[in-house]
Amino acid sequence: MKALLQTYWRALGMLKNEYWLTAFLVVANAVLAVVQLAEPILFGRVVDALASNKRSMSLIGLWALLGFFGLLTSVFLSVWADRLAHRQKLATLAAAFDRAITLPISYHAERGTGRVVRIMLAGADTLFVLWLTFMREHLSAIISILLLIPTALLIDARLAGILLLLAIVYTFFNIFVIRQTEAGQSAIEVHYQDMFGRVGDVISNVPIVQSYARLTEEQLALRALMQQVLFAQYPVLTWWGLLTVVTRAAATISMVAIFAVGSLLASTGQVTVGEIVSFVAFAALLIGKLDQISSFVSRLFSQVPTLGAFFDLLDASTTIVEKPDAVPLKDVSGSVRYEGVTFRFGPETSGVYDLDFEAKAGETVALVGHTGAGKTTALALLQRLRDPGKGRITIDGIDIRDVTLASLRHSIAVVFQEVGLFNRSIYENIQIGRPGATQEEVEAAAKMAEAHEFIIAKPGGYQFVIGERGTALSGGERQRVGIARAILKNAPILILDEATSALDVETEAHIKRAFDNVRIGRTTFIIAHRLTTIINADKILVFRAGRIVEAGTYDELVRQGGAFASLVQTSSLRPAGAQ
Repeated sequence: MKALLQTYWRALGMLKNEYWLTAFLVVANAVLAVVQLAEPILFGRVVDALASNKRSMSLIGLWALLGFFGLLTSVFLSVWADRLAHRQKLATLAAAFDRAITLPISYHAERGTGRVVRIMLAGADTLFVLWLTFMREHLSAIISILLLIPTALLIDARLAGILLLLAIVYTFFNIFVIRQTEAGQSAIEVHYQDMFGRVGDVISNVPIVQSYARLTEEQLALRALMQQVLFAQYPVLTWWGLLTVVTRAAATISMVAIFAVGSLLASTGQVTVGEIVSFVAFAALLIGKLDQISSFVSRLFSQVPTLGAFFDLLDASTTIVEKPDAVPLKDVSGSVRYEGVTFRFGPETSGVYDLDFEAKAGETVALVGHTGAGKTTALALLQRLRDPGKGRITIDGIDIRDVTLASLRHSIAVVFQEVGLFNRSIYENIQIGRPGATQEEVEAAAKMAEAHEFIIAKPGGYQFVIGERGTALSGGERQRVGIARAILKNAPILILDEATSALDVETEAHIKRAFDNVRIGRTTFIIAHRLTTIINADKILVFRAGRIVEAGTYDELVRQGGAFASLVQTSSLRPAGAQ
């Protein structure tokens, strides 16, 4: 119950950025509640007037006027609550998106794309329904109930007692069912997230599923997850079904009791027929409002885990925090220095240790070593995708933790082994490197990356849409689009993470010439297993178990006969096409 209230108040608190409209809607709900409460009273007064042959037209006119005013208020609430809820839904979804794309890669790797998308969309939809129904219905229902009981007590305490007892029964059984189903509802949301995570995982790997003929296996696995959802959901649904039966029975008994007690009181002249009619209308109003609130609480409770996951996403903090007094990194020449840098992956022993080296402006530094040696981690620290636990990294003598993240990352262009292409046109994918670039600049970058010829051969040329993750392109084509994007960025520091791994020997030769040109005047870091990409590097750093065990030029390291020479001899590093 505590979690329900906390979630409810936080959700409503998100409307504070439209404070005045929200306040106006609250006032309108209060007015509507008063009108709805006044109608049963007027109804009873009209009945008494007719029964005693008194003039009733003024009461009927007032009743009609209030009814018309209530109708206008309801229309106002319906329209403006709808607009408010839609605006807030999109704003909240945008905030969740902004948060998601700033969270570390480890966050997404742990949860999976499908799960994160489920959390965002389901959370925003749930908040939308909550805001809309609260402003349209439930706030006025709450105010009506709060006003109805004291109003009924003023008319007749005995009949009001029946209404009060009905409200107590509703409240008690709702709280009881909430407590009985709390754990089950949380389990349901976990199962839903698992199911969406599985769907996202399979859809993003359709080629593997089809290639390995795993259609039946994946279908059965998904249906098993669906079955887990149903097994967790059935007991929860049973409890809420029982609640409906109990509250319906309580409502029926209350209505009968009002007629029975009212008849006895009326027979002794203690109440009028009109007052009995008013109490019957009060009971109908109370039952309707309690049903609304009960239904709302039931729906909200079932969605507390969904909102909890959504709020956890909004609250998730990136491990990389920009200092309040961070300054832009300007006029970068590209001198990079690692000073005693150590980073560990949590309690694990993997990471990098005591990295101490310098890349002077314009130099090319190659990082070599077996998979898992720490090469990619070392360069992730340069981009502040992670922060070292010890030591520091400087660019032009400035600690990268003292500069703004945007300016740091604008100063670094990266070509990844997995290129990372969007389901957009080739032009848009290249232009990501520099959003304001012209068509001529985009084409110039593509030519330097040896990509222009294959691009213009595609249907639509640069407007050819390449599919999710660039599936409409070959591996070499994807790499060249990624290289063109990095070239267009024109950053003073360039990182090539296995950037030519997907290219054939002939294409790689073209790309090497392009890189030889683009590296001029830029500090370049290369992670590669092909000797042709690093043989002319100014400095080669050999990594083993997260440490630099050798450093020097190619010739120096071969002459040493150490770890690097061993890599060359064992074909871990050989010229393309070498046997």
